[in-house]
Amino acid sequence: MNRRSFLKAASAGSLALRSDFAQGLREGKTRRVGLIGCGWYGKIDLIRLIQVAPVEVISLCDVDSKMLDDAAERIGNRQASKKRPRTYGDYRQMLREKDLDIVLIATPDHWHALAMIEAVKSGADVYVQKPISVDVNEGKAMVAAARKYGRVVQVGTQRRSTPHIAEARDRYVKSGALGKIAAVEIYCYYHMRATENPPDTAPPPNLNYEMWTGPAPMRPYNKLVHPRTWRAFYEYGNGIVGDMCVHMLDMTRWYLDLGWPTSISSTGGIFVDKASKADITDTQTATFDYPDLRVTWQHRTWGEANDPKHPWGATYYGDKGTLKVDVYGYDYTPLGGKTVHRDVTYEYEQYPEDRTEKDLERHVAPAIRYHMLDFLKAIDQRSKPIADIEQGYISTASCILANQSMWLGRTIHWDAEQQQPLGEDKATAALERKYREPWQHPEPASV
Repeated sequence: MNRRSFLKAASAGSLALRSDFAQGLREGKTRRVGLIGCGWYGKIDLIRLIQVAPVEVISLCDVDSKMLDDAAERIGNRQASKKRPRTYGDYRQMLREKDLDIVLIATPDHWHALAMIEAVKSGADVYVQKPISVDVNEGKAMVAAARKYGRVVQVGTQRRSTPHIAEARDRYVKSGALGKIAAVEIYCYYHMRATENPPDTAPPPNLNYEMWTGPAPMRPYNKLVHPRTWRAFYEYGNGIVGDMCVHMLDMTRWYLDLGWPTSISSTGGIFVDKASKADITDTQTATFDYPDLRVTWQHRTWGEANDPKHPWGATYYGDKGTLKVDVYGYDYTPLGGKTVHRDVTYEYEQYPEDRTEKDLERHVAPAIRYHMLDFLKAIDQRSKPIADIEQGYISTASCILANQSMWLGRTIHWDAEQQQPLGEDKATAALERKYREPWQHPEPASV
């Protein structure tokens, strides 16, 4: 069963684990798995993998001992063997064992590059969360490492494996039903930016804050930093553009077979919420230009969404119709015709535990399962998965360049072949941030 048929069958209500493809995975060998980053999405990703394939989670790593112990307890109870995984506070010690077939990485963004490169060096195939990096050259080094060591690396841009999103791509984009698409709007209007301004304090005793900070700039500990709300600070990520735009831009690139944009520009700032401690923008627009196509991003963390039915998604404008796609469904409207609506696919009958799992984004669970199955198939075939590390690099770097454009105050024209800006020394220098000692920035030539 090919992947397109597989997703179509899934979106029509067929059970993923009853497909021939998934059955073959179930009957295969038990893969040895480790997780680096045992917080919110680390556990979500790992449990979805446990649901769809015979795996044994043998190692967990986190710099928060309390979070690590909780994950070991939960995962031990969830896996078939009921064995409690080994635990580590340093991912390098875990990877030195060289006994893992698969490593999942769900740390804060500033740790993705170093952990992923060490994991492929250890001989593991890797599932790394998006955005893959916090600067462009980290991403370039990650692609180089995956290729050098011959490892399969899937990026957690699971929109590419979401059943209703794949269905909309086939029915309305690839079929030509939309006609010529010359404009795409991508957007997020969630009120997701931290609005508190708590005082700095000493880190809790269960957190190794020195290791948590790693190569990022050292700043005083604040409860917003850990857990989860670290995304409020550019020291550890790329703001809402890096967190949310990367998904919709990557989905759009997949829909329309796009590579690098030819130019990127962005403006924005903190226009409304000036009292919070967060340093990321609360308002930002960005444009990604391609030949005969403009993709425009907008986020606001205040006010109402332009379309309350689609607060985080993409709108594709064709000369024959319009398609609105988000994580909860899609709406296709032909010119002068009636709107066709489709809701997200849930799988509660197959996976009743999804109803009660703590902190699970329930609408995303099926997409992650299919994304994991695609990853496993690529491992078996030693092929590139649908969200290969190079695709994650292009989508991530494009978002990073949008932020750079905003800070520089000018458009960045991009040379896709050389993977650098055209004639802009300041923008070129901004492709790599300085690491905090003793951590060393990875370079493509030295991985």
